Amino acid sequence: REVDAIVEVVRCFEDENIIHVEGGVDPIRDIEIINLELILADLEIIENRIEKIAKKAETTKDKDALKEVEVLRKAQSSLLDNKPLRLLEFDEDEKFILRPFNFITLKPLIYVANVMEDEVVIDGNEYTKIVQEYAGKENAGVITMCAKMESELAELEESDKKQFLQDLGINYSGLDKLIFATYDLLGLQTFFTVGKDEVRAWTFKKGTTAKKCAGLIHSDIERGFIKAEIMKFNDLEELNDEKKVQEAGK
Repeated sequence: REVDAIVEVVRCFEDENIIHVEGGVDPIRDIEIINLELILADLEIIENRIEKIAKKAETTKDKDALKEVEVLRKAQSSLLDNKPLRLLEFDEDEKFILRPFNFITLKPLIYVANVMEDEVVIDGNEYTKIVQEYAGKENAGVITMCAKMESELAELEESDKKQFLQDLGINYSGLDKLIFATYDLLGLQTFFTVGKDEVRAWTFKKGTTAKKCAGLIHSDIERGFIKAEIMKFNDLEELNDEKKVQEAGK
């Protein structure tokens, strides 16, 4: 419940050597089994909470308690209708009330369509198309990936990995694509600090100010913040020196 997003890996390949627990490949059935489990988990929390505070709210007419019951009943109604909470519209006050519960079905979702190695190159098959169609109705993302191939790539050195992907005509591994998709889903970006001894990447929410980003490195840097000097990487690469970039007015 502490995570920021859910990634569901869905079987989208035929292989008689790998038995499916349900006896056959059907990605939508598999998705709906998992999603129902998540709905039931959230429903249990809501029903326990309503049972605990509803009577008290009615008796005392406490505004906050009455509002909480109202929002929880709205959420309960959606879940009983088999709809995850992320498909509901909540205003800022309602979101504030729901936040402490960490509802799983309120979290954004990405489906990973697990395919055979040769199907990664053509970006999927008939099963992945069905998953994409289903995800579209949920405003969820879909990444096509071959878990078997990813496990093999994980064993390779970086240069061998690049060569392997190049031979297949692929620019990025499935894991890379998943990272890009989750960053986009969660509204994240990266900035880098560069020194002679190391280069470090820092993750921040889109829209965060330079001053706040400085605080990610150290609170003293945020407190003593004066300004951010910005240059394009291409200019630095071309001129090969920060001072020269500055002298060139870039």
